[in-house]
Amino acid sequence: MSADLQDEQTLLFRDIVIICTHYQLFPSSLSHVRWSDIRRRGMYRKLFCCFCRAPKPPIDEVVSWRQSLKKLQESKTGQLAFREFLRTEYSEENILFWLACEEYKTITTSNEIAIAAKRIYAEFVHVDAPRQINIDCGTRQEITNSMSQPTLSCFDKAQRLIYKLMKKDCYPRFLKSEIYQGLLEPSEAR
Repeated sequence: MSADLQDEQTLLFRDIVIICTHYQLFPSSLSHVRWSDIRRRGMYRKLFCCFCRAPKPPIDEVVSWRQSLKKLQESKTGQLAFREFLRTEYSEENILFWLACEEYKTITTSNEIAIAAKRIYAEFVHVDAPRQINIDCGTRQEITNSMSQPTLSCFDKAQRLIYKLMKKDCYPRFLKSEIYQGLLEPSEAR
């Protein structure tokens, strides 16, 4: 591992420990643990669960996530674990876009639809978007054209493409990840 990556991980871990200690999300006995210890001793799962403030789900629920990506996304803890995994792969924008689209479909007033559509477009679809999703230029252009009068279905095609990408590419890797495997371990007393 390069020195720069180690330094970045150390700083990230330090920030997480400061936040978690401040909000009393995990026992102060963990505050002295180094990033290398977390990786070596498999403590990443414990830190993840504490940081996201979600109780570790029952093992049978975690096992059920193997059934499908849909089953995983039906669980709030599953969403958080998958999002954390995607963050480590620098593709968190996929789940964030998918969730934003799900929320977008629940909007009832045309004014709110227009505001939310522009926000989703600016954050995920525009060519200079800070969290630009990986979609073909035809789909991107269709969405761009619909922004003058957005509908509740204007992101549907892009959402399907992103879901397919997550299902075929990210989801199988998630099931093999330290995050998922750690959640399968029996609970320890906290």
